Amino acid sequence: MADILPPNNTDSGSDEEEVERKFDYHRIGKDLRNILNTDEVTCSAVHSKFLIFGTFRGRVYLVDHQGNSVESNLSTGDRHTRSVAVNHIDVDARGEYVVTCSDDGRVNITSLFSCEINDTLSYDKFIKAIALDPEDKSGVRRFIVGDDKLTLYEPSLLHRLRPRELCAVEGSVLSISWQGNFVAWASHLGVGVYDLREKCSLGLMKWEGQAHLENFRCHLRWSNPTTLLIGWVDTISIREIRKRNAIEASSSNLPGYVVNTVSTFQTSFYICGLAPLAANQLVVLGYRKERSANYKALRPVLCVIEYKMNTCEEVCTDSLTLRGFEEYTVNDYSLGSIIEENRYFIIAPKDIVVASLIETDDRVEWLIKHNKFEEAMEISTHGGSLPLLSVARLYINHLLTLKKYEDAAKLCLCVLGNNKALWQEEVYKFVECQQLRCVSAYLPTSEDCKLDPQIYEMVLYEFLKLDVNGFLNLIKEWPPKLYNGMAVINAIRNNFRKQNANELFEALALLYSYQGNYESALRMYLKLQNKVVFELIRRFELYDVISQLIIPLIQLDRERAFKILLDKSKIKPDVVVHQLEQNQEYLYWYLDGLEKTESHGAFHEKLVGLYAKYDRSKLLPFLRHPLSNYTIQEALAICKSKGFHPEMVYLLGRMGNDVEALNIIIHSIKDIEMAIELCKERNDDDLWNKLIDESSNQGEMVTKVLDGIVDYVNPELVVSKIKLGQNIPNLQQSLTKMLWHYRLKKDFMDLAHEMQLTDYFDTHVVTMQKRGRNVSDDQVCPSCSCTLIVSDSTPNNGLTIFNCGHIYHETCLTDSRCGVLGCYS
Repeated sequence: MADILPPNNTDSGSDEEEVERKFDYHRIGKDLRNILNTDEVTCSAVHSKFLIFGTFRGRVYLVDHQGNSVESNLSTGDRHTRSVAVNHIDVDARGEYVVTCSDDGRVNITSLFSCEINDTLSYDKFIKAIALDPEDKSGVRRFIVGDDKLTLYEPSLLHRLRPRELCAVEGSVLSISWQGNFVAWASHLGVGVYDLREKCSLGLMKWEGQAHLENFRCHLRWSNPTTLLIGWVDTISIREIRKRNAIEASSSNLPGYVVNTVSTFQTSFYICGLAPLAANQLVVLGYRKERSANYKALRPVLCVIEYKMNTCEEVCTDSLTLRGFEEYTVNDYSLGSIIEENRYFIIAPKDIVVASLIETDDRVEWLIKHNKFEEAMEISTHGGSLPLLSVARLYINHLLTLKKYEDAAKLCLCVLGNNKALWQEEVYKFVECQQLRCVSAYLPTSEDCKLDPQIYEMVLYEFLKLDVNGFLNLIKEWPPKLYNGMAVINAIRNNFRKQNANELFEALALLYSYQGNYESALRMYLKLQNKVVFELIRRFELYDVISQLIIPLIQLDRERAFKILLDKSKIKPDVVVHQLEQNQEYLYWYLDGLEKTESHGAFHEKLVGLYAKYDRSKLLPFLRHPLSNYTIQEALAICKSKGFHPEMVYLLGRMGNDVEALNIIIHSIKDIEMAIELCKERNDDDLWNKLIDESSNQGEMVTKVLDGIVDYVNPELVVSKIKLGQNIPNLQQSLTKMLWHYRLKKDFMDLAHEMQLTDYFDTHVVTMQKRGRNVSDDQVCPSCSCTLIVSDSTPNNGLTIFNCGHIYHETCLTDSRCGVLGCYS
C-alpha cells in the first residue's frame, strides 16, 4: 500500500515508494479552493469538459478541470434553498443540461449555456436521486426522479414536462443510474433494474446480510450497456443483463431480459465509489473501517481490484491525504470518472483530487528504474514510445550486472530473434564477462541468422579453456560452416592438455573430418581407440588413406580390420603385406585369411615360415596342398630349424630323398608304421631293404615289419635276417597271421580264377554260340550227303550246328553228338 500525498502538499516527502503506482495525483485548485474555503461539496457530476458540484449551502458550481470557474446559467441565482444541501447532480452527454435535486424538495433542470430550458419541479419530500437520459441526442431532455417511485419526465408538445410513473419503490430511492434502455435504482431493500423499452421491472436484487443500508450510499455504475457495477457498504457485485433464450421466454410470462450475477465479493473497507478500469478490473474509492488512535477517520484509499468469480485481489492500493479526512464519514466521499481518459476524480467535502492512470511510457520508465523489467516488457508490448526490444536490452544488461548469465542468455533468445547485428552486440557483453558459455546454447545457428565466424570461434575458445566437455559438445552440435575449422584446430594444438587428451583428440577427429582431412581424422580416432573409425572408412571409402594405418586398425578391432584388408578390391595385398612386415603375427593372420578366401602364390614362401612359427597344425596341410607355391629347399630348411620331422619327411619325399626321410622316421620320429607306409608308397626294393636292415636289430620292429610287408616284400627277406636266439616279441602271432593271410590270399586268387573262367565262358563261348552262322548252297549234310539248302527254296526241316562246325539236317540226326569220324562235339 502506497501513501499518496497530492503534489502541492508540503509533506509529500522525498522517499520513493517501491510499489508501482497506478496513478498520478494532482489536486484541483484555483477558484475551486476559494469556494471550498467557505463551503463543502455534497455531490458532483464529472464531464469531459468540466466539473459540476453541489454544496452544503445549496449552491451549484461549474468549473473546468483545473478548478477555474466557468461562466454559465448556474452562476446566476440560487438553484436550491440556501443552507439546504444539494443531494444529486447529473449532466447530459453533450454537456448542455444539468439536473439537480435537494432536500428542499426541488428538482431543477437547467440549460448551462442557453436560455432554452430552466424548469423547476417541487416535491413535498426529500429528493435524493435523479438521472438524465445519457443518450439524449435530440434535445428531448428526459430525466428520472426517484422518491417512493421512479418517475420519468418527458417534454410535451407545449414544452411542458409530462410525468410517467415507471414503477413503485418500497421505501425511497437512494440512487439512480441510467444506461440505454435500462435504469438501475437502489432503495433501502436492494437494487432494481427497469426496462424502458419493455416497460417492466427486471426484479429487485435484495442486498442481504447488510444492516442499516440507509446509512450508506449505494454506488451504481454501468461499465457497458449490459453490465452494472454495484458498490454498497463493503460489498461489490457485478451484474449482467442478458436476453432470455427462446426456451426461457416461452416457458412463462417473464420479461425479455434477466439479471445474472457475474461476481460478488467483499472488501476490507467501506465503498465510497467505483468505476471500471480494464477487463475484470475496477477502481474503487474506499473508507477504512479502522480508526486512528484518537478515534479519528483514517485516510481514504483508492484501490485497483481485479475480480473473479466471487473473489477479488487488490492489485494496488493508494492512501490519499485529503484536506479534513479525519473528520469525514463514508458518505462524504464520492468518485467520478472520465473512462475514455482514464481519469478519476476523488471528491471530498473540502478537496477534489484527480487520479490519472499513469501513461505507458511513465509506467515503463518507473518499472525500469525499479528493476522490474519483466513487467516493463509486458507493458511495452501494448504500446508506448519505448520499444519492447529496448526494454529487453536494458533487462539483459541488468541480468549481466546481477551475474544471472543464464537468464540473460535466455532473454536474448526470446527478444533478439534473427537480428544478426543485435545478436553480435549482445554477445560481446558476454565476452566482457567471460560468460560466452552461458549464451552458447542460445546462439542462432541457422542460415536465416548466422553470425560472423569469429563470434562462434570466441565461444569455442572460451569452452576450450574452461570446459573441454562443453567444447566437444559444441563441435558435435554446431554446423562446421559456422566457424573456421583450421583456426579451431590450431587453438586446440596451442592449448592441448594431457588431462583432457581424449576429449581433444575426439574434437580434432571431428574437425579434421569436417575439413575433409580424413587421414588425420582416422589417426585421432585410432589414438582414442574409437571404433567409429571403421564407419568413417566405409562411409567415405578411405581405403587409400589407411595404407599407413593398417597395424593400428588391427590393434583396434582385428575382425573389422581384416574384413576391410581381405577385400582386395579395396586395398591391394602387396600394400598390406608391406605394412605388416613389421608385425609377423598380424602378417600371419592376414595371409592365413587371404589363403582361405583365395590362394595367392606370391606369399606362400612367407606363409610357410608363418605357419611354422604361429600354427604348425596348418603347415603340413599347406605343404601338401597342390596349389601351394614355395621353394622346397627353403621350406625344408625352416622345418629343420624347427625340428618338424613329419614336414621334413614330406619335403624330402618330394625331393626324392626317401632314404633320408626313412632315417628321420625311424630314428627321429620312431614311427615304424609311418616307415612302412613310406615304403609301401614308394614300393622301392632298396627302401624296403633299408627298412628291413634297420629293423632286424630291434626285435619289436621285426614283428611290425612282418605285419606290414605282406603283399609287398617276400617275407623270407625278413625272416632270414632274424638271428638265432634273437628275442622277437609276438613272432609266432606275426608268422601265423602272415601265413593265414597268404593262405587266404591263395584261396581268394583261386576263387577269383574260377570266377574269371566262368565269366569268360559266359561272356564269350555262349555268346559265340548264340550268334547266327552262314550256310552256303554247296554245303552238304554229313549224314545224307545232300546239300543243306536247296537253291531257291526253303527247307522243310531245320538245321543243327555243332561246336565243331558240322551242320546236319535235323531229320538226319540219330544222336545228340556229331557223327563225323574223329569229331567229339
